[in-house]
Amino acid sequence: MSERKRVFSGIQPTGEAHLGNYLGVFRRWAQMVDDYECFYCIVDLHATTREYERPDLVRRVFDLTVSLIASGIDPERCTLFVQSHVPQHTELTWLFNVVTPVGDLQRMTQYKEKSAAVDSVNAGLLNYPVLQAADILLYLADFVPVGEDQRQHLELSRDVARKWNARFGELFPEPETLTGSGSRVIGLDGVAKMSKSMDNTLPIVAEPDEMWKLVRTAVTDPARVRKNDPGNPHVCNVFALHEFFTDDGRREDIEIRCQTAEIGCVDCKRLLNDNIVEQLAPVREKAAELTANPGTVLEILDAGADRARAEAERTMSVVCERMGVGREALHSSLRELAGASP
Repeated sequence: MSERKRVFSGIQPTGEAHLGNYLGVFRRWAQMVDDYECFYCIVDLHATTREYERPDLVRRVFDLTVSLIASGIDPERCTLFVQSHVPQHTELTWLFNVVTPVGDLQRMTQYKEKSAAVDSVNAGLLNYPVLQAADILLYLADFVPVGEDQRQHLELSRDVARKWNARFGELFPEPETLTGSGSRVIGLDGVAKMSKSMDNTLPIVAEPDEMWKLVRTAVTDPARVRKNDPGNPHVCNVFALHEFFTDDGRREDIEIRCQTAEIGCVDCKRLLNDNIVEQLAPVREKAAELTANPGTVLEILDAGADRARAEAERTMSVVCERMGVGREALHSSLRELAGASP
């Protein structure tokens, strides 16, 4: 039997995990371990390109780890680790800089958008895609599951692999996009993608009362002003969320009753809230258990980093030898010279 293809995927510790993370990323990560050898990385170094407070970053890394495991990602069946715990990520980033044109980085859409929003642009923001290429290629990944906003960065990773291979010899595969991407979940405002920065999220570990306070604020069909107005569930974000948490038969019933004004928006939200609370109960319970036992979380991350470093060291051994940098490259070259001496 042939070896399984390798997947790398990373996620920033940006705050409390929400339904967008759970439906769009976490569930998919949990499923992919059945078919691929998976490396899942909490990319804390990427998070340092924006202003942050040290305690907040540390806490966000811990909370995200808890949410990932509580959502069904089994650390025994994948390699789950924190980016900064594997120093080879930054080492390879520097070496990739020598084959990455500055012009390519300046043309990145995200760089142009983010740099336009600040007075002073840090070099990390420009170099972000090179670090991302190092994240992926360090593990010789075959596939990367990415959303539309990251496709340009993945293409740069492919270019970096191509340029490095051409100059120093074949080593890095050109990673491909993994199809069948996760669900894109609209936030409570009914317009933008669910995002912590937009403050339009539903935290996956929220207690029932807190969840209801948030769900009841969700924007619904704007044309439905009164309860007895017929509704159009197909333009209602609350009804869209029912797709993930309500069985087909019950959802069809809600659709009909909404269109005939037999059920109001508040009732529709209450049904959604009850289903979310019920389905996420195991996630909340597991998250509470892990939060109460931080040593267990640290052990999981340490074990994941150990496995990741072992793979990273193998890759960097070849990279450094080919590029002629590092202690081993110098020693081997001197041995060769000594052997060639008369």
